Amino acid sequence: MTSPAQVLAAPLFEPFTVGPMTLKNRIAMAPMTRNQSPAGVPGEDVAAYYKSRAEGDVGLIITEGTYIDHPGANGYPDVPAFHGSQALAGWQRVVEGVHTAGGKIVPQLWHVGRERRPGVEPDSSAPGFGPMAIVEEGIEVVQAMSEDDILEVAASFARAALDAQRLGFDGIELHGAHGYLIDQFLWPESNQRTDAYGGSVENRLRFPRLIVRTVREAVGPDFPIIFRFSQWKLSDYDAIIAETPEALGEILKPLADDGVDIFHASTRRIWEPGFAGSSKTIATWTRELTGKPVIAVGSVGLDTTFRTGHFTRTEDPTSKSRVNVEELAMWRARNDFDLVAIGRALLSDPQWASKVRDGRLEELSDFDRSALDSLVR
Repeated sequence: MTSPAQVLAAPLFEPFTVGPMTLKNRIAMAPMTRNQSPAGVPGEDVAAYYKSRAEGDVGLIITEGTYIDHPGANGYPDVPAFHGSQALAGWQRVVEGVHTAGGKIVPQLWHVGRERRPGVEPDSSAPGFGPMAIVEEGIEVVQAMSEDDILEVAASFARAALDAQRLGFDGIELHGAHGYLIDQFLWPESNQRTDAYGGSVENRLRFPRLIVRTVREAVGPDFPIIFRFSQWKLSDYDAIIAETPEALGEILKPLADDGVDIFHASTRRIWEPGFAGSSKTIATWTRELTGKPVIAVGSVGLDTTFRTGHFTRTEDPTSKSRVNVEELAMWRARNDFDLVAIGRALLSDPQWASKVRDGRLEELSDFDRSALDSLVR
């Protein structure tokens, strides 16, 4: 017998299709950096970690950020690479496991840009690369990207996308959010160039558009491309790239024209209005402005904010994995979003989606900050 909770959750468990990719439901696993891939290679534990979420009925898994083969792409220890025979063999195991469990999976392709500092793996001598140079204590630690650098990074993203297609991934996500390289060109604070890649919105958008077009040309017309964007940055929660819906449309519409199939609108709290004067969220605005499907994300399934300090990794120990199914399902039913991404609530509870599907909300496991340092399976 179907319970009232299952009836309420039903809109979240309808199938979804974009291009050749059909998902069994509207639940996605949000990309979350895990620092559990020594030497950049995802091991059997990483494969089991992702497979367990597919077994728990997550429809689409978006991997943690995976760095492309440009020398300055990585900025953190033990995050996975998306190039080289060993790393790609590891990702092959991940794909096979997720598909065996009935899920779909895309890698998030990542370049950290100016967040990198010399000394970080895999080449400790490589500087950071960004829209502008950064000098610290008299040493240039971030190099302003030349035209050649820009073309090389775009080609690197395309190579990674081709590898994803070859390995059997179901699409790719471009990380254009949170103050990393693609976003650094969009954000006026980090892009004060005076050439064709800086200044006007059109110019600041030139680099992200180049990447989307280059990737689209490489993978062909049918391979799904997701583009993740955000207003907020890791270094500035109040940052914005667009002050009005119209300004957001000036950024997103050209990217849609260039080949983005789905936008992933990253906000800190999914329910908050995107702009003053309207109750519509960023996800809803994105859907209306572009006509493209959208993934909504931001504190879904939490009763308080888990993270109170990003770089200190301070977590609120009182946070619980609570979900307002009625509210989420209502938003989905009225087309405020197409997919909803779940982050930390899935770290401690791989069965989160299946419990919500079956109306077993009382069985949801509370978040445990120890899950940040391990791969709960």
